Amino acid sequence: MNDSLSPAPVETTTRLPGRPVYIIDGSRSPQLKASGRPGPFRAADLAVQAGRELLIRQPFPAEAFDEVILGCVGPGPDEANIARIAALRLGCGEHTPAYTVQRNCASGMQAVENAALDIASDRAELVLAGGAEAMSHSPVLLAESLVAWLGVWNRARDLGARARQLTQLRPMMLKPVIGLLRGLTDPFTGLNMGQTAEKLAWRFDITREAMDAYATRSHQRLAAAQESGRLDAEITPLFNERGTVWEKDDGVRPDSSIEKLAKLRPVFDRPVGRVTAGNSSQISDGAAWLILASEAVVEKYDLPLLGRLVDSQWGALDPSEMGLGPVFAMAPILQRRGLDSDDIDFWEINEAFAAQVLACLKAWHDDDYCRAQLGRDRGFGVIPDSRLNVDGGGISLGHPVGASGARIILHLLHTLRRSKARRGIASLCIGGGQGGAVLVESIQESR
Repeated sequence: MNDSLSPAPVETTTRLPGRPVYIIDGSRSPQLKASGRPGPFRAADLAVQAGRELLIRQPFPAEAFDEVILGCVGPGPDEANIARIAALRLGCGEHTPAYTVQRNCASGMQAVENAALDIASDRAELVLAGGAEAMSHSPVLLAESLVAWLGVWNRARDLGARARQLTQLRPMMLKPVIGLLRGLTDPFTGLNMGQTAEKLAWRFDITREAMDAYATRSHQRLAAAQESGRLDAEITPLFNERGTVWEKDDGVRPDSSIEKLAKLRPVFDRPVGRVTAGNSSQISDGAAWLILASEAVVEKYDLPLLGRLVDSQWGALDPSEMGLGPVFAMAPILQRRGLDSDDIDFWEINEAFAAQVLACLKAWHDDDYCRAQLGRDRGFGVIPDSRLNVDGGGISLGHPVGASGARIILHLLHTLRRSKARRGIASLCIGGGQGGAVLVESIQESR
């Protein structure tokens, strides 16, 4: 413990008091890049396929879960309380309660934390928690003016009234509203998420070349992980009704290079911006689950232990700089536990944008920033590149917003296990100006 560091005023107590919380297993689907049309699976389909094999390999029945919690930002109109739909389709039984949570990009992490808190506080023994999102199925909406016009049309009682209403129809009213674009725009600031990344690039002087270099590295790392089979333990393949199989995240570009990315035009601040489609996360579909258990359940079924969820934290900040959310969430965890960057073996910071991750890294060890924003005497130690997002991230894998929080926890635990390391932090920025983080510890020996 470094006694020279002053504690942050925002948090002084442990977030997971009570019983220890174990993560015994998990699984995720491949993440499928959106291609301009609805993808082959809806969010509930992704959740069911990601969970089916996971539950089959457990020594306990699906009905043994005390609850099912699923994060999802935009479930479809036929997926009200999507957690309950997934739970029933997975065979968890009609007597297993289920509920859906939504905290934008960290919805999957919120589901996992809720499960952990219930176990820690003796309210549950065994919980299935995760996230799912089918961003390619985000709705195309009607303009409000057209909705109002249709309301009058439906109330028209005769042909004359309908004829008069037809004269009020204007071509501009037929312009569709892209639900995904509206959802990725902050209603408070009016900025879309890419514009907030541009603001961070300007504030922290992050160059276009640095962003493109980071994006290239993300693709190279994911390609290497796929080639080596490092992701096989966490991925369950997807199948459609025609027998087509998806086994890997399909957004990776192994031939990506700084030179190729340099040819892309800015998307969010034309023509002078630095954020492009190539150094931003991909719009994608995917799902991920984790099984959390108390010590009593671990002993009852003699379960293997993947790891332990030790601590969690949420932070909030200016929505126009939402990408710095991980700094505000990770800092209180390290401070209350007397840790610094060197004490963390691996980090997963979700790659919403290259600019956003690079800004977090700069703010994290900047003395002035940490003093002003976190109440510390100085910044944290540098997070080594060799320990951060070692198998790629949202830029190369995609960022299905409801699922990413669960996916990065699952992958972090596998990374710790593979590397025979102990401690890791998973964190995300959250649209609307928030951040979430969890501290996990690997358990190398099975019971």
